[in-house]
Amino acid sequence: MSVILEFSIAASDFELGQVLMRPPGMHLEIERVVPTGNMVLPFVWATGDDHDEFTENVRANPAVRGVTVLDSVEDSQLYRIEWNEDATRLIDIIVASDATVLEARGNRDWLFRLRFPNQDTLSAFHAYVMEHDIPITVERTFTSTKSREHGYRFGLTDEQREALVLALRRGYFETPSKVSLDELADELEITRQALSNRIRLGNEKVLYGTLLSSSTDTE
Repeated sequence: MSVILEFSIAASDFELGQVLMRPPGMHLEIERVVPTGNMVLPFVWATGDDHDEFTENVRANPAVRGVTVLDSVEDSQLYRIEWNEDATRLIDIIVASDATVLEARGNRDWLFRLRFPNQDTLSAFHAYVMEHDIPITVERTFTSTKSREHGYRFGLTDEQREALVLALRRGYFETPSKVSLDELADELEITRQALSNRIRLGNEKVLYGTLLSSSTDTE
């Protein structure tokens, strides 16, 4: 039975994320992973207003051999990026584990959703990650027979989840807080009020999903 793993990782903690994280306003999504000989060539959708800066930054990175724009749809462009051997270690590990990338998106923080043929291949992936000191945070694992809708990320929007993950990573919820709401809002390039609403609504969904998930609790 196949197993699905969802994990998050900061862009600064894996090579591909480091290359793609500038400018910060771009939203990135790996469309698919294509093995080609000993190389893996991710096809990346980038959405935002700074495609020229994004392309220049990626092309100038020593980890990149070439960048080609394959398609454009409104404010999104599909890029084919050819990497040097040491640039896609996390993707290489995913492929070596016989996993399929169902979803991979982010900028400063990334969310990956992978399908493994069985528990053994998932265990192999975990062993590879530990061996290479890649600091992933496991969000959840579940079998393919389990409904995606049952508790899938608590119904959070992409923006709410991004705000909560950033606030958690930066220590906003610690006592005393390590970062202010204004600092987080500046990092996300949104207003303080918009960020406050995302965190409040996101927290409400998470708390409802964890504390009031049964009919007994909601009565």
